[in-house]
Amino acid sequence: MSTPRTPTIGLFGLGAFGRLILRHLGPHFPLTVHDPVHHDSAPPERAAACDIVILAVPVAAMAETCAAIAPHLRPGTLVVDVGSVKIEPARVMQQTLPAHVQIVGTHPLFGPQSARDGITGRNIAVCPVRGRAHLRIAAFLRRVLGLRVILTTPDAHDREAAVVQGLTHLIARVLVEMEPLPGRMTTASYARLMEAIDMVRGDPPGVLAAIETANPHARPVRDRFFATAAAVARRFESGDAGGEDQRRRSRRALIG
Repeated sequence: MSTPRTPTIGLFGLGAFGRLILRHLGPHFPLTVHDPVHHDSAPPERAAACDIVILAVPVAAMAETCAAIAPHLRPGTLVVDVGSVKIEPARVMQQTLPAHVQIVGTHPLFGPQSARDGITGRNIAVCPVRGRAHLRIAAFLRRVLGLRVILTTPDAHDREAAVVQGLTHLIARVLVEMEPLPGRMTTASYARLMEAIDMVRGDPPGVLAAIETANPHARPVRDRFFATAAAVARRFESGDAGGEDQRRRSRRALIG
């Protein structure tokens, strides 16, 4: 009985996350890497001819990348993206890639900083877009890489990510803009906040742009956050820091 052939992977993008992919998938699959910045990388048509094609490119570059690889994708190829948002990449891949390829959207909910000590137990969102290849992808991620797989849709993903990532990066960006911050007299909660900031501080500008502007659900969450912060500030100024006056008004309104 012949041994099943190991699928080949073509990786587009060798930035910080592309290198993380290379480190964790390299031991399991033959990889062909293309990145226009790295002149010694493989030509794009060779990477696109692999069994699985992973797009580790900025969300802003998805349309251009998909258009470039589309003519070179073989029937049955699986195309996977790893972007921080899912609605727009899923739309671009569906519209641009040929009908004979399968498509899965993924979002590893970790990065090079948070994965320094390994990825076992980390979360990854998997969004079926075209075909049923997401089932074997999810099985590999669980059984071999030890990831916690969250099956979802692009829209449901972006709704949650608007809070989970959108607010985290927003608060981190505001605090970075306020630097230098105190580093001598600290508390445990303050230290954890600084640790969270450090995890996203090194993200490329394209990541923040995608999280805050390419996710259609991010703006309402951002507006609600700033409106709530303004309301809390007004309570501080009125001497009602705990919000007791607001709660009394709400109770009276309910009673009528």
